[in-house]
Amino acid sequence: MTDQIQEIVTRLPDMESVTGVWDTAEDRLGQGDFTFVADLGVALVTQYGSSGARIWQYRSVFDRLLRLLALTPGQEHAESAARVVAAAPDNGKLARYAASLLADGQDPKALKSAFAARSSSADDALDELRCCLVQELVLRGVSIAENPEVEAWATSPYRRRHPLAWLPLELSAIEEAPSLPSYSVGGSSYCMPYGAEDDTGVTLGSAADLPSVTDTTTDAFRESAAAAVANWAEESNGCNEAGSYDLSGPIHVEALPDLLVTLGLECLSGTYSLERPTLAVCRPEDAWEVLFAAASTGGAYNNGEYGAYGRLASWRSLAALSGASTTAPVGEVEERARECGWYSFGAASKWFRGVAWDMGLVSVSQAGRRIAVLAATDTD
Repeated sequence: MTDQIQEIVTRLPDMESVTGVWDTAEDRLGQGDFTFVADLGVALVTQYGSSGARIWQYRSVFDRLLRLLALTPGQEHAESAARVVAAAPDNGKLARYAASLLADGQDPKALKSAFAARSSSADDALDELRCCLVQELVLRGVSIAENPEVEAWATSPYRRRHPLAWLPLELSAIEEAPSLPSYSVGGSSYCMPYGAEDDTGVTLGSAADLPSVTDTTTDAFRESAAAAVANWAEESNGCNEAGSYDLSGPIHVEALPDLLVTLGLECLSGTYSLERPTLAVCRPEDAWEVLFAAASTGGAYNNGEYGAYGRLASWRSLAALSGASTTAPVGEVEERARECGWYSFGAASKWFRGVAWDMGLVSVSQAGRRIAVLAATDTD
């Protein structure tokens, strides 16, 4: 450890501003001294990373160092970022974040060394980073088959036991072009495709002759359907609601808003009596996009699951809402989703916060005798 690094580590808790440390790291990186930046990151992790409190100075400087390394193109910068991540304790969420940064900031060729000649042991400190990085690359349209080091690791026997192994190594047609964050050293930008469309997109009919409804919602269904928005409730101010229902006869689209009102959904409680929920036709691609954005970027006060686990959560939600098994292959889930009719909805109710994070999705089975609902809201 150099004297300068030792001084920064020692003085850090007493600093009222850390911009000087930011500037020092950026200057050293600009001079090509990526080792200094990585060594500083490792030293800070060693001193402060395991602390329950984790002082704000540490969080701010560590994030800046990681961004500097991950977003500066070059294999040596990518390897240095990985070294910092490997040094951090309990780095599961950090690995997700770092993988998102690296996939956004680096050419895939600069990342191949992370996968070359690596142990398949679950104890490998960078194993979770690699698992996430594979999926982050897939989401950005990178051909895994054209990157031999990545493909060899991603198809290894050990990887099959990882939760992310359920996901294919290429984008499905439903995923189209996923909305992904754009990072800079000083910040990030995200897509927020929430809320119902202004135009209902359907012709509303009479509430007469609605089919009778049997609530088939189970705890397992709720958990799976809400997988994409669980982080809004667990890490921010949000809440969600999910339900599945069997119908005595097929539901016609024009009667769907009236049927929703009869389900006793909390998200529609307090809806003004003269107003029906707004309903808009959407494609399964649109449904997946909203679910992925909710899962990967989070709500008002959190950063979500990032790309890899955001992709996993969005497919879990899509499977439950379309009536497919959450253990079925993704291709089978996609087929079932395409058989369903999809609609986004919203309402002038007390439940929806009306800030920026409101979403409602309804799927209707091919025969029109099953519907599933997912609603979520969050606020700052």
